[in-house]
Amino acid sequence: MLPVVAIVGRPNVGKSSLFNRIAGKRISIVDPTPGVTRDRVSTVITVLPPPDADEDAAPRAAELFDTGGYGIYTAEGKSLDDAGRDLGALTPEIERQILSAVEGAAVILFTVDAQSGITSLDETIATLLRRGGQADKAIIIVNKVDGPSWEAHALEATRLGFGDPVMVSANAGVGIRPLLEAVWTRLSALPDVAEPPDAEMRLAIVGRRNSGKSSIVNALAGAPRVIVSEIAGTTRDSVDVRFESGGRSFLAIDTAGVRKRSKYADDVEWYSQARTQNAIRRCDVAFLLLDATEKVSQVEKHLASELMEQFKPVVIVLNKWDLLPKGSSADDFADYISQELPGLDFAPIVCVSAATGEGVQDAVAMAFNLHTQAGHRETTGKLNAVIRAVLAERGPSSRLGTTAKIFYVSQIATRPPTIAVVVNKPRLFEGGYERYLLNRMREELPFAEVPIKLVFSERRRRDMSQGAPSGRTRDASAAEPEREEFES
Repeated sequence: MLPVVAIVGRPNVGKSSLFNRIAGKRISIVDPTPGVTRDRVSTVITVLPPPDADEDAAPRAAELFDTGGYGIYTAEGKSLDDAGRDLGALTPEIERQILSAVEGAAVILFTVDAQSGITSLDETIATLLRRGGQADKAIIIVNKVDGPSWEAHALEATRLGFGDPVMVSANAGVGIRPLLEAVWTRLSALPDVAEPPDAEMRLAIVGRRNSGKSSIVNALAGAPRVIVSEIAGTTRDSVDVRFESGGRSFLAIDTAGVRKRSKYADDVEWYSQARTQNAIRRCDVAFLLLDATEKVSQVEKHLASELMEQFKPVVIVLNKWDLLPKGSSADDFADYISQELPGLDFAPIVCVSAATGEGVQDAVAMAFNLHTQAGHRETTGKLNAVIRAVLAERGPSSRLGTTAKIFYVSQIATRPPTIAVVVNKPRLFEGGYERYLLNRMREELPFAEVPIKLVFSERRRRDMSQGAPSGRTRDASAAEPEREEFES
């Protein structure tokens, strides 16, 4: 397990900006509203040795945690969610996440603000670190040192008792190198741990608010890795959590619950939805989480459309199965889901109860199955044989009487399985016939439960008046002599 570097401090000292700066990319949501970060947001970083280090000094890998701001969890005038629930109820869970990060950390970046000075809340955090025996792990970081005039203010942090402060400006990127050198020095005193290989599969968990996404992650972890609450919109950031299951590794991405854009409460919710869309783009497989006790909403229809546009394999996960009458089965919902989500009528359905953990591992096993399907590469011979049979069975119709011809079929990519089809008139294959062709291909090829991307192109005949092409360059879409021509 990699050593943990945890960033802690009160709200609005720039922890999330510092986290993003160290990570080298935007991961945590940055907003002046107190209480934006709630869960432990993490990423793996590689810390380089200082320039004056020994020749055999090696980079050190670590897991970097961003935590919620300690002490203030709601903004003035925003103490209730849009359903009237008290946001203050999240306080114990947020503090539990902070405590968990600190207890497991090898290095603690205790962050304060040069421009607002040392506050009583900073002193409280310092006392908690000392009482918890964590003081020797802490490096005092003074953020927002945006110029030489702020350096004198930054030195005030020495009275907290954690040594000389490291002065940085996370927004401007100033002082980050000395900070990382201090972190490397701490990490170099620990046994070296290699950075784990990339996970085999990235699994995004998406759905509307309060459908149980975070509960799924906790069921997989067997511990409260992310905050679960009845308060709508509890999850803001997309949280990556790595798991091992049956000797295979995967990265679960817990995302913010989606709702209609017209109902967004503030900029933070807009950023949350942007993180969800990014999670869909970078995942290999997605869980589309449905509440088995509720009807399919426009939000889930929109998510299904987004997943299909990105050609992502989808497991439809019916959560809260334990709340349904005994004897219920997925077959009872199959027709309804196919009717409400027609674009995902081929996606498998798995029934789970995140509260009890029932069915969650089955859903993960199905996700791995889809990942394997999407990574399969079919032979050109088999593809051409299947298309020949389908075309003979039923070809596209044309009002003008044009005969549809397919000159060549080949798989050109995986994840998603992408099949190039060279034809005489691509427009003949658009719409209904393309859907028919996709359905028949799923029946005949090992892509039964994943999206298939068809790329139609028209054969271009070489203009002989211009002579043969020179060198080895040739028209890639022209039919080769051995390629067969299929007609409808």
